[in-house]
Amino acid sequence: MGLVAEFEITCEALPLVEVATAVPAATMEVDIQFNHGNRPPFIVHVTRDPADAVEDAFDTSSFVAEYTLIGRAGNTSRYQVLPAVGLEARLGDHVADLSGLRALATTDAIIERICVTPTGWIQRGWFADRNAFAEFSEFWQQNAGFTLRRLTRDGEPEAPGDGLTDPQREALRTAYEMGHYEIPQSASLDDVAAELGITASSLSERLRRAQTRLIETTVGSTWPPLPE
Repeated sequence: MGLVAEFEITCEALPLVEVATAVPAATMEVDIQFNHGNRPPFIVHVTRDPADAVEDAFDTSSFVAEYTLIGRAGNTSRYQVLPAVGLEARLGDHVADLSGLRALATTDAIIERICVTPTGWIQRGWFADRNAFAEFSEFWQQNAGFTLRRLTRDGEPEAPGDGLTDPQREALRTAYEMGHYEIPQSASLDDVAAELGITASSLSERLRRAQTRLIETTVGSTWPPLPE
């Protein structure tokens, strides 16, 4: 039986990490178009972006050769980013086992989500079996940093992750960053709602739903044992 995993890879040399470091308020998710040769394009979804700051970070990034704004929808902007170097060249000075990196491309796995952070990537993926997941996790444990966040069997009713919608995740993150959850509170519900461009009542409902979902998927859940 297959496994579904969410995990964090700590490696500041991973593509676009320097952009996330320069613009920490932005949330960046990427899709990599691997069928486009040695320098596959990245489709980058940026939420809550100060657009000028993100594009300035693209301009100064050693990874980005060129980028194109594909479009905007609400608080999300989508870019196509063409790399200046391939993944192996990018990681060559930071990953000792380049042959192992190449081998990951043939692992029986599908990575369906990559979120870029100032310290690395958070990924979610499907793995054919325990051996496929072990191959992937052991490589990153030996060559960078690897933290498992959630692991389930495929076929479980809930996929890994927090289960939040993008608006719920954005509301929680914004409220936290503005100090809404601090004691004493440094940002009111009205302050956070104004930042998000929604009403305080809509924000209150969104936060309640998000908090309920987090409780259901963490405190209220049990992890299954790994299949043998």
